[in-house]
Amino acid sequence: MSQIVSVRGVTKQVATGNASLVIVDDVSFEIEQGESVAVVGASGSGKTTLLGLLAGLDLPTSGIVRLAGQDLATLDEDGRAALRGATTGFVFQSFQLLPSLTALENVMLPLELAGARDPRGTSRALLERVGLAERVTHYPRQLSGGEQQRVAIARAFGGPPRVLFADEPTGNLDSTTGGEIADLMFELNRERGTTLVLVTHDERLAARCGRRLRLAGGKLVADERESLAAA
Repeated sequence: MSQIVSVRGVTKQVATGNASLVIVDDVSFEIEQGESVAVVGASGSGKTTLLGLLAGLDLPTSGIVRLAGQDLATLDEDGRAALRGATTGFVFQSFQLLPSLTALENVMLPLELAGARDPRGTSRALLERVGLAERVTHYPRQLSGGEQQRVAIARAFGGPPRVLFADEPTGNLDSTTGGEIADLMFELNRERGTTLVLVTHDERLAARCGRRLRLAGGKLVADERESLAAA
């Protein structure tokens, strides 16, 4: 396997009045292509901040983050955006669909921006794969939470991505719907050979990943590599 993410001595500090708050504290690890990794920890442990650093949505105060071999700090904002577009997909707790676009248009948009061939056909096929073949012309307000997350997953896999970043992807869903969404996400991840980096407070969801990175107070306190995956 090849390395897709490398984190070396990464710290993230933010100013709070006259002091500074350390959110991520001297964290180091590597992720190989094809791994499924859950980032777990209590609220405020730095999980979402770390995910943003891995994806180049933010830069560390110190340390090095490499995504697909590229040191993110050597790129400007446009360069990091271009790298994300070429290598990553995102699934968020709040779906992040554009309300004025149909399900099909939401999936098509990043493909069109990337200059993909046949974005409409690709998007229809993805929506069919996630079980929404009959809902392509519906707007987000006409879809349930689970259906909106299915659209978001279809959009995320449009690239197709080398790595999928997911931030609490089942957090706004009931347990049954959340389980269905998790099943779909892991199925697509296996089918397409992508890397999954999943932030979650749900230990059952984390246990489906082959590896858990456990944070406490911004520090990496455990790297649990034994596979408990029940997917």
